[in-house]
Amino acid sequence: MADALTELSEFIARGLPAPEGGARPLLEALFGGRYHQRFQSQAAIRDPLSPNVDVPFAGFIHPDNPASGAYGGASLIWFPTDGNGSILTFVVGTAGLSPDEGLLSRPGHRRKVRALRHYLAREGVWAWAKPDPTALGINVPGFVGRHLPDFRKALKRYGGEIYAIAEVPTDNPTKACLVTQAFFDLYAFERGWIALKDYEREYLALIDALRSDLFVRAEEGEVYRLLQERRFVILQGPPGTGKTRMAERIKSDYFGGHGTTIQFHPAVTYEDFIIGLSPGTSDRSLHFGVRSGWLVEAAMSAQERPFLLVIDEINRADLGKILGEAIYLFEPGEGARRAVELPYAVNGETSFTLPPELYVLGTMNTADRSIAPVDLAIRRRFAFVTLPPDLEAIRDNSVDIGVRVFAALQDAFTEHAPDDSLDLLPGQSFFLAKTTEELQRRFRYELLPLLDEYLREGLVASFGAELQAVRDQIEGFVHHGIWAD
Repeated sequence: MADALTELSEFIARGLPAPEGGARPLLEALFGGRYHQRFQSQAAIRDPLSPNVDVPFAGFIHPDNPASGAYGGASLIWFPTDGNGSILTFVVGTAGLSPDEGLLSRPGHRRKVRALRHYLAREGVWAWAKPDPTALGINVPGFVGRHLPDFRKALKRYGGEIYAIAEVPTDNPTKACLVTQAFFDLYAFERGWIALKDYEREYLALIDALRSDLFVRAEEGEVYRLLQERRFVILQGPPGTGKTRMAERIKSDYFGGHGTTIQFHPAVTYEDFIIGLSPGTSDRSLHFGVRSGWLVEAAMSAQERPFLLVIDEINRADLGKILGEAIYLFEPGEGARRAVELPYAVNGETSFTLPPELYVLGTMNTADRSIAPVDLAIRRRFAFVTLPPDLEAIRDNSVDIGVRVFAALQDAFTEHAPDDSLDLLPGQSFFLAKTTEELQRRFRYELLPLLDEYLREGLVASFGAELQAVRDQIEGFVHHGIWAD
């Protein structure tokens, strides 16, 4: 960590009184000490730290703001107290969003700020973040003030503008440095300030950690434990994230292969899944007999030992119609005690229950917008596990350029995609390749057609320009073998 940042963090942790010259020398020292000197003109400094000021503060604001008075845009401000430490905050100036409307409303900024809270919490640092930085009418909640009693004046005056807070530890210099680095490096990154070479790695590592917060994958063991608790689980996620593969591995590794896999599609019916009549011939005559569906067959197989029914693409069929009265059996903890009356007898009985050793694991492609969403009656009966792209799989099983291309796509989605489009980010299967030539073929025949479909169908309209730019880069690599970051 840079000496300039260390000195700054020591002061922030200590609180008032301010050193001679106030906070300005400490803030100015960051340029040339941690960030390139050429960015200093892009940071305006405010530091009314006199103990005579009602609410002392110091920090960076947008340089287009006036030299004094109310200011707007996104700011990095710390509020010190007299010998009782400080808090670091991200604030929207009381003059409003301008000149940072674009930054404050960008989905990626909101996501990284909220991820910062999780990042610090994992390090044992108390932090809070507002869901939406632009929601100026929402004040800091009461529990924040109760946790930070020494900062009630600041919270009362700027409670509608503050959108992230972290308490700077006064008794742990390492954690104080960590909080200071996190806030200042994130602010610098959002402003486009580049770190000096000596600090570039930790600067970018923070951003990578914040972005990765969106892509935390559940492991197979965790899904299996959830199956044991809930019995009915759905793996959901964008194309290529390995949902079906994980389901098959769970069936093999945790159920000893004792299970079956079926695939739903629009033509699947109640008769296919539960029970119905099936035509047959005997003595040259046509007759109809009872045919047990997949669920009934699975229930029979689960009488003596655990059995896993994997339903691939579970949302491609009309679940409400397919389940019929059997929907009442899909109640975790209660399903084994419930019974429904089937229209036809199974082993001489029309009463049907799901045995406690029957488990159902579905997969669902969240990027398929041609399918109606799963209704609430179904949704509350299943536990849902989201499988985002596996970053480690790409790093371990792709050539370097595959990692770089995925990073570019990830950046476009995480920075610009609204929440309901984030699950369109292609999964790791599109990037796994042993050679550059294999990767080019995969991009040409798999990835580019998928991105073109997104663009053609208007699924990414809100950030189409950003995605189109990355798509064109990928096409250039496919045709010429060159990738320019």
